[in-house]
Amino acid sequence: MENGITISEVTSMNAVMVEELSDLLIRVVEDGAWIGFLAPVEEEEARIYWESVTEISVMMFTASMAGKIVGTIQLHLAMKRNASHRAEIAKLMVHPDYRKRGIARLLMHTAEQRAVIEGRALIVLDTRAGDLSNLLYQSMDYTEGGRIPHFAKSSNGSLDETVLYYKLLTKE
Repeated sequence: MENGITISEVTSMNAVMVEELSDLLIRVVEDGAWIGFLAPVEEEEARIYWESVTEISVMMFTASMAGKIVGTIQLHLAMKRNASHRAEIAKLMVHPDYRKRGIARLLMHTAEQRAVIEGRALIVLDTRAGDLSNLLYQSMDYTEGGRIPHFAKSSNGSLDETVLYYKLLTKE
């Protein structure tokens, strides 16, 4: 536990977790997060997503404070034989009311450590150009690998550029 934050690996979902994660998803998308959903996210859509997210190649972690889930991150392990050295960060979310407390950084470190344990030497991710998340990734030694214009649609209908980042976890 760091600063009252508890990080846990999710190996199965229960109804309370699905409800809290659904609320988290809805709130971060309403706040402008660019995580594959468009505002407004309906409760049913969020619930269906969380009920189907766990699979062998996806490792998920939550951050909790006072027993409430306030953040989450996913580590997707590449399963193809020629990609078994890499993983992808996905769905990093921190509840808007709990930002600026180091939760995102702690979740990122947890995912990176797990990637190393899983034998992954490369980690990749993407985020919308201009989002504050870019500053987090850059401060954690992620290298910009490129940009793709018109990559995904935002809730306001615009087609936004994505920034691809990578980090070598081992020196091979």
